[in-house]
Amino acid sequence: MKNILVFAILALLVSCGSVEKSVKESMEYLASDELQGRATGTEGIEKAAVYIENYFKDNNIKPYFETYRDSFNIGEIVGYNVVGVIEGNDPNLKNEFVILGGHYDHIGTGKEVNGDTIANGANDDASGTIAAMEFGKYFAKSKSNKRSILITLYAAEEMGLKGSAHLAERLKNEGMNAYTMINFEMIGVPRAADKSMAYMSGYNRSNFAPTLNRYAGEEVVGFFPKAKEFQLFFRSDNFPFYKAFNIPAHAISTFDFTNFDYYHHVDDEADQMDYEHMASFITKMIPALEGMINAPTREVVLTENE
Repeated sequence: MKNILVFAILALLVSCGSVEKSVKESMEYLASDELQGRATGTEGIEKAAVYIENYFKDNNIKPYFETYRDSFNIGEIVGYNVVGVIEGNDPNLKNEFVILGGHYDHIGTGKEVNGDTIANGANDDASGTIAAMEFGKYFAKSKSNKRSILITLYAAEEMGLKGSAHLAERLKNEGMNAYTMINFEMIGVPRAADKSMAYMSGYNRSNFAPTLNRYAGEEVVGFFPKAKEFQLFFRSDNFPFYKAFNIPAHAISTFDFTNFDYYHHVDDEADQMDYEHMASFITKMIPALEGMINAPTREVVLTENE
C-alpha cells in the first residue's frame, strides 16, 4: 500500500512537471510582444489562432466544423473562434457535449509604462485559453471521455462576449445536445493560502462546484462572496451558453481582484504567471472533469438563482 501511494505521488509530480513545461511554452508565445496584445481583427490574434490550430492538430484534437474556425463579423471586423472536438467513447453518451472554453483575445494596447504599450494578456486570458487547450490534449490522448468534449476558444470577449455569443447561437441552431459549459478565466495566479484554489461564478445556480469537488477529492472550486456583487456570472463567456441553452454554465477563476495588480495592464506578461500553480490547477481539475464527463446520468443540474 505504501509503495502504491509513493508511485501515485511520483506520477502526479511527473504529470505536473510535464504540464508546467507545456503551459509555459504556450504562454511565452501567446503573451509575447509578437502578438501585439491579440486584439480581435488584428495580425496578432491571427497568429494566436494559427498557434492554437497547430496545437490542436499536433494533439489530435479534430475540427468540429469543416475547419477549426467559426467566423463572425462585428461591423468591418472579422473575428473567429477556434473550435475543436474530442468525440466521446460511449455510443450513447457521445451525443451529449461538455463545452470547455476560454477567450484568446485581449485589448491590444494599454496605458504606456516605461515605454511599453502592449497589453499582452497573459492572465487575461491566455491562462484560461491554455488550460482549455491542456484539457483537450489530455482527453485526446487518454480517450477516456464518454461524452464528447468541445474545446472552444473565443475572440471578441473584450468587445462584449461577441465570439462566445455567436458560437452559442450557432450550436443551438444546429441542435447541439449541450450538457454543461465551463469557461476558464484568469487562472494564472494563485489565491491566498486560506482560500480555495479557485472559485466559480454563479456558484448557487447549479450543483456544479460540489460535483467537481467530489470527483477531485478536495475543494478545488469554492465560493467567492464578491462574485455576485461584481456580476461575474454575466461578464464572461459562460453567460451566452447559459442564455442560449439554459444549462449549467460557469466561469472558473483563480484571480480574485486581490492577488494580481495588472488587469488590463501592460504588465500582464508571461513572466508574471505562476506556472507551478497553473499546472497544479490543471492537474487537479482533470479527475474532476473526467468524473463529471463520464457519469452515467446528468448529475449537474440548475438549481436556485443567485
